[in-house]
Amino acid sequence: MAVLAATEAQRGAYRPSERLASLFTGEHAWCAEKLMLSANLEGAMSLNSFFTGGASEQAIDGYAAISGGTDRRAAVSMWTLYYFAGLTIAYLIAKRAGGRRLPVAFDEMTIALNEDGLPRAFGVPHSGWDDGAARGSFEAIDPLLETHLFKAVGQLVKHGISAKLCWNNAAVYIDYALRLTADKDDPDLAQADLPVFVRGCLPDGGVNPLSGCIRHVEENGECVARRKVCCLRYMLPGIPSCGKLCALPERRNQ
Repeated sequence: MAVLAATEAQRGAYRPSERLASLFTGEHAWCAEKLMLSANLEGAMSLNSFFTGGASEQAIDGYAAISGGTDRRAAVSMWTLYYFAGLTIAYLIAKRAGGRRLPVAFDEMTIALNEDGLPRAFGVPHSGWDDGAARGSFEAIDPLLETHLFKAVGQLVKHGISAKLCWNNAAVYIDYALRLTADKDDPDLAQADLPVFVRGCLPDGGVNPLSGCIRHVEENGECVARRKVCCLRYMLPGIPSCGKLCALPERRNQ
């Protein structure tokens, strides 16, 4: 009994919330406000309920009204950019920099919103599993891709934007986070474009929806990332484009 009590005390000395937050330190500390335990996420509701019960429609409608844009597709696209940024960057930092795989299955997660209807944070059911730093890009994004992104895109397209646009919005942040957490010996850095954006098939043989979404080109002696599909943000007041990343040549310098 004494041994059991000691073991339980050791486990209790490191609370799940602290373990999760400890993955995000220094320049990544902001991620702790984007991905946390559902039990600690104020105002959270399950993703399933959010997307099937009408709350997602209300949230996007609210943001569309506040944004002042005349094209709802642009508002929906911008909403998904916040969704994918908050989810994918934190997940990949935890996995690649912290060596911990977080439970991001769509059916088990929660979401909380800002007053303007944009995603504020995501909740996970527990603090995950020790999983060693994933080096390859395909290894790093699975199971994020299989357990979450396919289902999320399936729900988001119901709001009037294409699946290609959704995947391209997700790809921008996946590319950023993979490169941010890569070490100098990462085999995927041997080429300009990461394999996950080049290969047409996933490791299991399925179609890779991220293929072609991001490519790197040389521009004025600089290697820059470029989207395949425009995110439409230029249709929203005060947001001319996404700069060099923009898929539209006429918008890149605005």
